[in-house]
Amino acid sequence: MKPPILKKQETADVLSKKGACIEFFSAYQEMDIDRMLQLFSEDAQVYFEPLGADFSGPVRETGKALWSLLMETFPDLDNTVQSLTWNATDRTVTCRVSIFGTQAKPFVGIPSRGLRFDSEHIFIFRFKEDTTMDEVRVLWDHDRFVEQLHGTL
Repeated sequence: MKPPILKKQETADVLSKKGACIEFFSAYQEMDIDRMLQLFSEDAQVYFEPLGADFSGPVRETGKALWSLLMETFPDLDNTVQSLTWNATDRTVTCRVSIFGTQAKPFVGIPSRGLRFDSEHIFIFRFKEDTTMDEVRVLWDHDRFVEQLHGTL
């Protein structure tokens, strides 16, 4: 007789933190910047890592500005969450997310050709002791993103 396979269940705290991440992406889908920002502490920081230091700073300024620009430029912007992974050591949830949309306006020097992008992103949300996020790091293949919008991919 085989022994039963037991899966370790996640705690309510971990599920709440993952739920906050899902809420962020739900608000992103609905293009509700205020709802996205409400999930972060007042002093939370964002790092759009492929873009460098100029695109890092307070979520309520830098994050709001870039997410608003994306929503304006890609009016059908959408996302699909692929996976969420909790790391207890650094209190983070790593989210693998597909983000996609069709360019309708020029975007940071890229003229609009009406082309669509589909890009895998990694969002790493760090949490305080509760379900408040105090940092998010966003990573993606920026060269591939640009190539899709230029039509060279």
